[in-house]
Amino acid sequence: MRPTTRHLAAPGCAALLSMAAYCLALAVHGSYPFGARSRAVNDLGNQFVPFHARLWDLLHGTTTGDLFFNWSSGYGVPFLADFFSYLMNPFSWLVGLFPRALADFPVFLVTLFSIGLAAALMTVFLGRLRPGPSWLRALLSVGYGLCGWVVHDGAADPMWMWGLVALPLCGIAADWGLQRRRWVAGTLLIALSWAGNFYTAAMATLAMTLVLGLRLALADGMPGGDRLRALARVASMTPAGIALAAPVLTVTLRASRAAQPAPEASYDGPPSPGELVAQLLPGGHGGVHAPEAPHVYVGMLGLLLVAAFPFVRAVPLKARIGWCGLAAGITASFVWEPTILLWHGFALPNGSPYRAAFVLGGLLTMIAWLALAHRPQAGELAAGAVLVAVLAWFCRAQSSVGDATRMLVVGGGTATLAALLVLCRRRPSTAVRTGVTALLTCTVLSGSALAAFSVTAGRDSIAWFRPKTTLSEPALAVRAGLAARSDWPRSRTDPGPHEFANNDPLLLGGEGGSYYSSYLPAATARTLHGLGAGWYVKGRHTLSFEDPVGRALMGVSSSLVPVAGRPGRYAFQRSDAAPLLTVRDALPRDGGGTVFARQERVLGARVYEVPSLTPAAGPGRRGPAVLGGRAPVPDRAGWTLDAAGGTTFTGRCTPGSTVVWYAPWFSGRVSGAGGSSRAVGRRAMTANPVRVLGQVPADGTVSVRFTGDGRQHLPPHPVGCLAPRKLAAAVAALRAKGPDELTTSGHGLTATLPAGSSGSALLAVPAVPGWSCSVDGGPPRAPRSYGGLLTVPLGTGASRLACSYVPPGLAAGLAVSGGAGLAVAMVAVVAAVRGRRNRSPQCTSQTVTKHYIYRMAHQRTASEPSSVPGEKASE
Repeated sequence: MRPTTRHLAAPGCAALLSMAAYCLALAVHGSYPFGARSRAVNDLGNQFVPFHARLWDLLHGTTTGDLFFNWSSGYGVPFLADFFSYLMNPFSWLVGLFPRALADFPVFLVTLFSIGLAAALMTVFLGRLRPGPSWLRALLSVGYGLCGWVVHDGAADPMWMWGLVALPLCGIAADWGLQRRRWVAGTLLIALSWAGNFYTAAMATLAMTLVLGLRLALADGMPGGDRLRALARVASMTPAGIALAAPVLTVTLRASRAAQPAPEASYDGPPSPGELVAQLLPGGHGGVHAPEAPHVYVGMLGLLLVAAFPFVRAVPLKARIGWCGLAAGITASFVWEPTILLWHGFALPNGSPYRAAFVLGGLLTMIAWLALAHRPQAGELAAGAVLVAVLAWFCRAQSSVGDATRMLVVGGGTATLAALLVLCRRRPSTAVRTGVTALLTCTVLSGSALAAFSVTAGRDSIAWFRPKTTLSEPALAVRAGLAARSDWPRSRTDPGPHEFANNDPLLLGGEGGSYYSSYLPAATARTLHGLGAGWYVKGRHTLSFEDPVGRALMGVSSSLVPVAGRPGRYAFQRSDAAPLLTVRDALPRDGGGTVFARQERVLGARVYEVPSLTPAAGPGRRGPAVLGGRAPVPDRAGWTLDAAGGTTFTGRCTPGSTVVWYAPWFSGRVSGAGGSSRAVGRRAMTANPVRVLGQVPADGTVSVRFTGDGRQHLPPHPVGCLAPRKLAAAVAALRAKGPDELTTSGHGLTATLPAGSSGSALLAVPAVPGWSCSVDGGPPRAPRSYGGLLTVPLGTGASRLACSYVPPGLAAGLAVSGGAGLAVAMVAVVAAVRGRRNRSPQCTSQTVTKHYIYRMAHQRTASEPSSVPGEKASE
């Protein structure tokens, strides 16, 4: 076998085995692409599949916008920070090789190939940690590739899966630093880790820094000066690599600061000791009621060897204490709030607080390898097996321990122990060694697949976690309908409510208000909410307008709406739409306090009547709702409704006008004027939009009933009456002052204005930092905000307007990255020149340092080989 092939054989086998085990688990479960059950659980369906569909559009040039700006979502939002966070895993770019309708498949490949690459790289890193049989390293790496974090957390977040790859990448780079060689290559590995996903790369870098410190502390015989030089080399390599990926950090940092704040997260405290330790047992999923805990198992092979490690006498006592202490310290850091914040960039995450658990899976894999590479004796393996048995007994009543875990511990553990006992004998025959290795391989493959199947099945049984069907036939039919009605940039075609994903405009096309992202600008969320659109997740998921005025303001000429009385059916609804850009002679300052007044202010016309409401007894009630014996009365804060039933409000409006209601935080049912709708408001978290109820009857009496889910609150004026004719006239007036020509590019727009335009240009785009506009070729200036939308003073006699968006932080990031690239290139040139001058057969300082670093790794006794007899050591 050629040297190159021999080097690649074990990593390649680790990759194939781990990917095969994951595919086998999905096939047995009937999950996509091996069955009809979708994989698109939670954010995988709501964010990552739509974002990859958007990437497909960008690669094929079939969408508006570019990497800088997204015209499709949120009525226009920045995009580069989302791209850096969600789509920089190199495997994400495979989406361009498949039909768009099959975008789910390349998203699956992102997870699958990340598992395989991580297992392969871990195989390489373990060989650098200590020489030993390559095949056994590969089997241990399979456990890392399908560790508990992967199947519980990472598989549904393709962007996080790059962290699984980044951990061994950072380890290999640090190992080169310890050898005082390959500074440039190590720097590039760090840069690759951080560029792929900076969030998990930071966790991987921190973990490998701790491993580096331990390895230096255990390098007996290495002079202090050499330790400092090796440490300095790694310490310079890491920031240089991070600097190469600087735009990823600077853009996302600025976008994060400008983003709508996440719901406040709190740490509920650590799991019980039993539940925490139970996570070492493979295949457990406690269901919806299971307490949160870091998922860290690495399979039965890894668990048995980790348990045996403290007893392996061939490993020096100091090394055993050091590695076990590091594992215990990292475990403790996962369940203590200050260190949880450290792992997660000083921000407690929404959702699981244990997103860094993969680094502990990697550390356990390293410890298992150190135990196996030192050829544990039968008694030491037996002691580890007893410890595993005690652990399983102690955790038997935990919610995460089910039938699959018991099968893996008893059956898989017994087979694994027997195989290890044979392999670690003094000199097993070639036939025995081959047979036992095959048995161990089958055990690892089947055990990994069973664990992944068990966790996936347990997760999919949770109602709120059930997978979505994203690019289904109905979704593709809607996409075709949107394309047929496209009128951009003259008007928007809105995919409407998030019926298929929380990012339907990305998934299906069109230009809507729905957007779900960690980087959704606070300015966008506040603007749309202030004008009457709904939101979820405290504004980090905005929704489209559902009322005629809101749609007119944002230039929506066609929108997808549910068909009344026919669940799951949708139809397109036409509406009057103002142009995307309008010229206003004057922009009134006073908008009033109601949502109706704010809409009128931006529209530039009075189109609403806001009736004074009187509470009255509703159908089936003896009297009005009471609070402390009094009928509800309005105050400056609004109406407070009793929990004991509904309250009917009456008022008067012009007959034939359209009745709309707006109570953003109300939860219950709203009915009247021939219509009814369900409200799901919850203060700050979920906001209802302005919604249409029906028409004012001929007698002019408006009667609206609010039936709350418990005690509820309404704004002072929750009902308005819209005059359709006035709205049509207002839209016609705006069209008359629209541009003669309007074109949009990837991240800009250009408008030819009517001759002699003056006043201000108002764009139906939320005003966010990064825009600059010029009038008639003048100097670019930052536009202003009016009602939360972009506005540009035109002066007098303007004829042309050009606006462009550049992500804040990009210029600074490119400058830092360029400087770092220049520095790395200079180091590479200097190293190449020195290499030519210093080539000689004499021993170099690097080889001396390498000798010191690996002195412990290569310690042997006269009677004990360092690896399994008959196996070749790692190169």
